[in-house]
Amino acid sequence: MVHTYSISDLAKEFDLTTRAMRFYEDMGLLQPERTGLGGRNRVYSSRDRTRLKLTLRAKRLGLSLIEAKDIIDLYDSPRDTGVQLEKFLLVLTEHQRQLEAQMKDLQANLDELKVHQREAKALLAKTQRKATANKQPKQTAA
Repeated sequence: MVHTYSISDLAKEFDLTTRAMRFYEDMGLLQPERTGLGGRNRVYSSRDRTRLKLTLRAKRLGLSLIEAKDIIDLYDSPRDTGVQLEKFLLVLTEHQRQLEAQMKDLQANLDELKVHQREAKALLAKTQRKATANKQPKQTAA
């Protein structure tokens, strides 16, 4: 028996909106059969479910939907698995390089932020010391 899913079945299972499901279909990631009057009802196959699962995994890795589609489409082709894995590794390596560059930029921003925090705290402490000194009564010579 072939298992099929409705749009709401998969949306619920993967915590998505039906709008997101239709967007993935528009992107070519999912290709449900159409049934009913005017083809209004979508019927998803186990293949669609797997493609959706892989798409969401790719998104969690930070890949774009286009990158995800390119990789997932490779697995649909009858080519050698080695070619598919090489492409996957290339995409992952490039994505890793981008993330590491972003982390370097974020670390530089954090370091700069810490310098400004230290400077602001020092200026605040100096201002508070001055204010305290100005409030103390002046001693007069007898």
